[in-house]
Amino acid sequence: MRHADDRPTRSGASDSEAPLADLQAFAVELRRMNGEINRMTHGFAVNQRLHPTDVSALGAILDAPSPLTPGALREHLGLTSGAVTACLDRLERAGHIRRARESADRRVVHVYYEPSARTVARDYFMPLAEATARARARFSEDELTTVLRFLAAMNDELSEVPPARR
Repeated sequence: MRHADDRPTRSGASDSEAPLADLQAFAVELRRMNGEINRMTHGFAVNQRLHPTDVSALGAILDAPSPLTPGALREHLGLTSGAVTACLDRLERAGHIRRARESADRRVVHVYYEPSARTVARDYFMPLAEATARARARFSEDELTTVLRFLAAMNDELSEVPPARR
């Protein structure tokens, strides 16, 4: 099995030549991955005539363990309540989500990702899934477990970083 450390990086050096704890190398690769994912996300936004924030909202709705409320989405995205309402209005008009009042408290609204919209997103992002599968094939299960632990730890750490002050 070919491992990631056998592959040359964009700089031409193999990963095994870089110090394991090189913070700069991590920063560069995380920015590159973020840029590539943003490129695809923005392409989906343009394709669907949405704002990039709308696509971030769709991701949050999709990844949530239970239906989100607009307030929870506002907190997750760091937007104002008016901006979240406008975002949800656009997503609902475009057929990506639906809002439902399901509790005894009619003020509580839950947001759901529409099944037909999931199909559209799955079709659009299939190249990302295929690239992920190709990259995963280069690693052993133990390595993948470590990578997944690292990504989870990074997300945990990043979630604790306060937003920049203006």
